[in-house]
Amino acid sequence: MPAIPFTKAQGAGNDFLILEANAVAGVISPEWIRRICDRHFGIGADGLLLLAIPGGAGADAGLRIFNQDGGEAEISGNGTRCAAAYLVESRRCGPQLAIRTGAGVKQLTLLARSGSRFSFEMAMGKPVFSAPAIPFRPAGAAPEPVVDFELPLASGPRRVTVTSMGNPHCSLRVEDFGEDWKAAGAEIERHPFFPNRANAEFYRVLSNHEIEVRFWERGVGVTLSSGTGSCAATVAAILNQFTQSPVTVRTLAGELTVRWDDDGVFLTGPAEIICRGEYFPP
Repeated sequence: MPAIPFTKAQGAGNDFLILEANAVAGVISPEWIRRICDRHFGIGADGLLLLAIPGGAGADAGLRIFNQDGGEAEISGNGTRCAAAYLVESRRCGPQLAIRTGAGVKQLTLLARSGSRFSFEMAMGKPVFSAPAIPFRPAGAAPEPVVDFELPLASGPRRVTVTSMGNPHCSLRVEDFGEDWKAAGAEIERHPFFPNRANAEFYRVLSNHEIEVRFWERGVGVTLSSGTGSCAATVAAILNQFTQSPVTVRTLAGELTVRWDDDGVFLTGPAEIICRGEYFPP
């Protein structure tokens, strides 16, 4: 097979490989994705973004998002911004973009650019609170919204807020970040109450408009940040009356901004084109 051109980008520390769909027709498989995303035997990334240009039906591009483990995700806030940066940088789109994802068409607005560094605001849509739609299936009846639910874990029950930002999320408030959050995140990802697995966020309230978050992402594990996770943690903090919109989200790789109003959730953050090259498949 000939070499495959790729672009690597990162959004707040979440790194992705961007491929155009016509370059890898008939090649993509979970094993292939795991290989190219491997940080020792491949290029290395948290995930892979597969772009079809144009996206059809009013979208500038169609985007499929794959996690590091080869599984397909419905949406990625950081990943979609990286895709937008690629489209703008390659002059396929202007400052207003519409990208079709597994969670619907998302509108993005370019706020600033300096060389290969971009800042976008992305309309994430309205959070989903219906347990069947998340999906969230506890042993008994689930309250709606699932704002303060006692989730059974091996280390003991934890109070959680369960939402969807187009993908399932479980958010937990903590006083500090001990190592136990990673074990809890791994358990929550594959908890039987989440039939499609779940992303987990552990958030610490810093002020009425600021939280700090650690992320365990479905199909990846620990990541430096998460766009949809930042939105879910913000929504959880607001629902539980710990914060008010807008909220600055501190991650291990910098800050994201989330606001939630009657029109839905809006995520603002960076995206950077890191490099380009060719991948030689095994």
